[in-house]
Amino acid sequence: MRQTQAQSRDNDTRSNGDAVSAHGPATQQRWRVVAPTPKALSAALRPRGLRTVLAFTAGRTAATLSRRLGMGSGAIIGGRVAMTVQPRALPHLVRGTRVVMITGTNGKTTTTQMVAEALRASGETVSNATGANMLDGHVAALMMRPQASYAALEVDELHLAQVTGQFEPAVIVLLNLTRDQLDRVGEIRTVEHSIRRALRQAPGAHVVANSDDPNVVSAAADHPNVTWISGGGRWKDDALNCPRCGAFLENVDHDWRCSCGLSRPAADWTVDASGLTGPDGAHHELSLRLPGQVNRTNAAFALAAARELGGGIEAVLARIGSIDQAHGRYGTVVLAGRTVRLLLAKNPASWLEMLDLVSTHRRPLILVVNSQEADGYDVSWLWDIAFESLEDRGVTVAGERALDLAVRLRYAGVRCEVASSVPAALAAMSEDTPDVIANYTAFRDLFAKGTKP
Repeated sequence: MRQTQAQSRDNDTRSNGDAVSAHGPATQQRWRVVAPTPKALSAALRPRGLRTVLAFTAGRTAATLSRRLGMGSGAIIGGRVAMTVQPRALPHLVRGTRVVMITGTNGKTTTTQMVAEALRASGETVSNATGANMLDGHVAALMMRPQASYAALEVDELHLAQVTGQFEPAVIVLLNLTRDQLDRVGEIRTVEHSIRRALRQAPGAHVVANSDDPNVVSAAADHPNVTWISGGGRWKDDALNCPRCGAFLENVDHDWRCSCGLSRPAADWTVDASGLTGPDGAHHELSLRLPGQVNRTNAAFALAAARELGGGIEAVLARIGSIDQAHGRYGTVVLAGRTVRLLLAKNPASWLEMLDLVSTHRRPLILVVNSQEADGYDVSWLWDIAFESLEDRGVTVAGERALDLAVRLRYAGVRCEVASSVPAALAAMSEDTPDVIANYTAFRDLFAKGTKP
């Protein structure tokens, strides 16, 4: 999810699951700022210069203060302070660290956690696990472990070119490109052009890319080092025309080819119902705690990225298989005294996957949609989602745009109840564990309010 200035402020002023609050009145607070000593920082950052050491000292102090005061996780403010003192903080930080950058419209946070867990089998690894995916978030994460051998960093699609303009990552992972926040970002072709430029700036990086997505193929096809992944993506509505010439693409579900020469490349790694088939033709069983085909495909990207840095296949798959949630995604929390499972869906492509996931059971279902700046104010995309798959079950809707969602469901033939809030919806439901599908800010707020079961 792209992060605006308003989001950055929100992330550092809203208490969330990662925040550490100070208890009691201000006059009774007793805490101290824990920052690395100049000697420790100098040893870790030598020979990066006094300005860099000062920048990271100031940044880490700001992040610690943010957490101590209960103002946020510090994942933004620490990096922002450091970059104010040292604008070239990022290239200084990645010296001696092999970096994997993960981008795409959907699945970045989950895949980043998979890559980070896989790399930990080979050495100390740092990651921006909270999803702060712009340069200040990268700096904030990296300066906490300046001696880490590896880094797995989620990056916003439109900011990848800023990253590769400062340094060349070891691996770049391109998951998918679909419409997202059109009122703020623009059409998907804008994102594709930006990523293509980013890859031109990093000719020595190894790219792991989605062979099923014509937009990703267009962005990566000219790069000299690409590993192609096929997971059989189901959302096709953003890939019906050639990204290069605009011609209609026939057979987009299979081996599509355009008259301009752009075509679907042969996959190096293929995901099927039982596992993964690699470049050598060997089949590997894939056992995940995370649900859905989409996460099986995410696991293939993570494996391919880790392999480029020397990870062993079985060790990597075992570590990926141990993950049961990614910063709240797919995890359970307690809200209003009830245990619920939280699912994130922020655009038509991700809603398609989450609706497919909940189709396997008959538990209560709550759908929540907001339209804040971080979501995009325009919710016309609701009409692109096949809610008809819910026509034989009742659902409850909530959120700032609950009425818009209720109208869409009415036209899809789905019975729904409108609730003033998620707690109100839970109070009227049976004792089963409900699934809550929410878009970005709704998910974020519910996760922040929830407690561990």
